Amino acid sequence: MSPSVREDPFQEYLVSPRHLAGSTAIGDPGLQPLRDLGWALHHDDLGNTYVSAPDHRIRLGYLPDGDDDGLWRISAYDDAFGSVRWAAIFNDRTPTEFVTAFTTALAQAYTQGPDAYLHGATNKPGQAFTPLTAAGWQHDRRGWTDELTAPDSLARLTYEHLAPDHQSEIAGHHSRWWLRGGAGRRFPDWYATFTTHTPTQLITATTTAIADPTPVTRYARELSLPTRNHAQLAPIAPPIPTPLDVRRAQAARARTATTQRPGTAAPRPAPLSPTAAAGRRAR
Repeated sequence: MSPSVREDPFQEYLVSPRHLAGSTAIGDPGLQPLRDLGWALHHDDLGNTYVSAPDHRIRLGYLPDGDDDGLWRISAYDDAFGSVRWAAIFNDRTPTEFVTAFTTALAQAYTQGPDAYLHGATNKPGQAFTPLTAAGWQHDRRGWTDELTAPDSLARLTYEHLAPDHQSEIAGHHSRWWLRGGAGRRFPDWYATFTTHTPTQLITATTTAIADPTPVTRYARELSLPTRNHAQLAPIAPPIPTPLDVRRAQAARARTATTQRPGTAAPRPAPLSPTAAAGRRAR
């Protein structure tokens, strides 16, 4: 179903599959798992947000005013002043649920210690493939590359068995893992990249979120043209009564309580009989 261009921008829709939903453009869900651990949060003058672990070995930037479309940049360090060990990037159109799945798994890994959040990469990429293949994604092996494709061909995961140069990965020129989706013919609508040493469990959490068949909720104003054209959309009926109905009823009651009809007066209470009055005073 395609929503009308004249619809209420706050009309909600269930969107499936998830890889066509697009972003909600709200950073709070992705930041919250780390904030729940008490991680420090800072803002700059441009409106960017930064979160860092107490030991500064994990850092996240939410960068709506960054230098490119890499809205989410997450990096891990062997020590607070050392070089980057692994990095993950989600662009500004990545469905928010995928970022939240990654940061939720990252928060859990952090509580388990450095072996989980720094050295959790394995040589078994199939762990991250499994949620996708179970959801019907096609798996092709081409030389030293694995590629998985969604049933509608509008999302893909590419994994390279030969690790790229570490500095090239960290600089963002090349990544071992590349997730992307959308209806764009030349360029994906959204993408996520993970460097070689990214813990496999974090990538698996992301692919699990992508494979989840549960629709996600979006306002009409959040639906991009590719989403409208290719996704399955189901309108969510507003609550009964709607918030607007509640406000109207409250306003009507307020007017009734403060306004009287012309020529009428509030009825006076009937006087108490002497007996009733005496009885009331006695209690």
